[in-house]
Formats: sequence, C-alpha cells, structure tokens
Amino acid sequence: MALIQISNVKKHYTSGNDVVEALRGVDITIEAGEFITIMGQSGSGKSTLLSVLGGMNHPTTGEVEMAGVKLYQLPGEKLADFRAQNLGFVFQSFHLIPYLTAIENVMLPLAIVKMGTAAKKSAARQALERVGLGAKLERLPNQLSGGEQERVAIARAIVNNPHILLADEPTGNLDSKTSDEVMALLRELNAAGQTVVMVTHNPDNGRYADRTITLRDGMVVEP
Repeated sequence: MALIQISNVKKHYTSGNDVVEALRGVDITIEAGEFITIMGQSGSGKSTLLSVLGGMNHPTTGEVEMAGVKLYQLPGEKLADFRAQNLGFVFQSFHLIPYLTAIENVMLPLAIVKMGTAAKKSAARQALERVGLGAKLERLPNQLSGGEQERVAIARAIVNNPHILLADEPTGNLDSKTSDEVMALLRELNAAGQTVVMVTHNPDNGRYADRTITLRDGMVVEP
C-alpha cells in the first residue's frame, strides 16, 4: 500500500469577488522510502500542495491519505498529534529561534513529547550529529553559516524520527555549493529510510530525487 495517496485534491481561495484555483484536481501516489521533488513555476500550486500534504491546509475537496489514515477526517487535536508524530518540516527561511542554541532549537519539537530533559537533549544531539553539526551544539543561529542553519533546521525536522520529511525550497537561500551539500544530506537521510517530499524551483535538485512531479496551473503535468 502506498504511504501517501492524494486523490482529486482541489484547493480554492476567495479573493474579493474572485476565486483562485490553487489546486485543480491533483492525484499523486508516493511509496514509502521515495525521494520526490515537486517542481513548477511560481504560482503553480507547489507550496499549497505541500501544506495540504502536511495537514496544515484543508483541501476544498478531495482526500489525503497517509499511512492508511485519512488526514482531514481527523479532528483538530488528533490531526496535530498525527503531524507531530509522523511529519518533519523544513522551510526555506530556517525558522530558527535566534536566542536559542542549535541544540535548544532542535529540542523544540520534543516539548510536547513525554520524555525527560536528558533524553530530549540526547535525541537533539544525535540529530545534530547526523547532519554533521555535533561540534556546534551550543552555537546561536547568528554564529552559524546559512548552510549550517539549514542543517539545524533539518535536524529539528528529524529529531522525532518522523516517517515523512516535507521540505519547502530548502536550498532557496543558499549558494550552489552549499545547496549541493544540503541536497546530498537529504539524499543520505532518504537512503537511511526517510521518505522525502521536497518542493523546489531548481531543476538541478531533481537529480537527487527518485522522480519529479511537475505542477502547472494547479495540475500535475507529464514531464
């Protein structure tokens, strides 16, 4: 059975008297362990699709099924729990708390998890070691390079061992060398068993993925 099944998903926004059709009947199947890139021009619906997939944006119609669970049939609190247990999120702008150290930033998703502080610290340390930052646990974000900040963001996304990693333009603010390093890291995590779904506008990133899904005007198009 597919890990993720998106069936006829539509998302409409109302802007004044206008209706904007961000997604217009999207069908996608993703298997466990795949590395998928979602590509398309600005306004094609990529980020909307990722937010729907992440349980953060209720589709107008259609269904999102993940690990056999119909995401949008879950009541609010249960949906939040499902997200926390199964999904890790990485964003283009890092979203690190400036006054927290790397290890404190990575511990944030564990705040709602029932485990002791020492265990949380240990899990965060291990996540930072996995992304190559074991020596910079106590650095503040402004003491790290852009690439290192993105690695902290990735460590934070994987600290609770989610089944699925969702990344929205994770290399958008990085130079090409650092971008390649981050992509290689995501590929490494994928090889270790993580399912990765990444939105990108950069065609070069597609070479790291198993396959690319292209969106145009809110619909999947053949490559």
